[in-house]
Order: sequence, then structure tokens, then C-alpha cells
Amino acid sequence: MTITVLHPVTDLAKAKTVYATLLGAEPTADSDYYVGFDVEGQHIGLVPGGAEQGMTGPVTYWPVPDIEAKLAELTAAGGTVKEAPKEVGGGRVVATFTDPDGNVLGLYQDR
Repeated sequence: MTITVLHPVTDLAKAKTVYATLLGAEPTADSDYYVGFDVEGQHIGLVPGGAEQGMTGPVTYWPVPDIEAKLAELTAAGGTVKEAPKEVGGGRVVATFTDPDGNVLGLYQDR
């Protein structure tokens, strides 16, 4: 299972340098709209303009086999859907929800 943690950044070039230094690795995905690092089974992503997209801090995404079913389970357990499932490219679907304390968490499904 690969957990993905996305970080909102304001200056992608500067953030890329800091994270490459921290992680001791070069990005595995590097574009103007996203930079990603794969290190020790984890994926760390940098999202420029993430704050404008509603990201108030890092968001951890867990892989699930059925995103709609898992969201239904989570809302029944007390979570609240923040962002409904949406395709982000390459067959990946993502969604976010909040826990009862307002913490934002994410899910992803590769189809």
C-alpha cells in the first residue's frame, strides 16, 4: 500500500529543492502543475496553488479498491465528504473528506 501525502506550495521551484534535499531523491514526476517524489514506498507530492484549491495543509491519501463504497462507510462513521470523487488523470480518482474534528483526509482509487 502506497500512502500519498500532498503538500500545498506557493513556490514550486523552491519547494522542489527543499523536498529533494530532505528526501535525498530527485522527483519522479516533475511538471509545472505537480512535482512528486517516490521514497521508500511512499509518494510525496507538491501542489502549487494548493491553498487556492482549498488545501490548508498536507493531505494524506489512502488507496482504496472502491472509492464510492469507502466514502459511504466513512460518512456512516461520522466523516463528511469535502470533495466528491473526481478523475485526475491516468485512471486515478481522488476524493477528500473530513473527520469529526475537521481534519482533511483523502482517498484514491486507480481504475
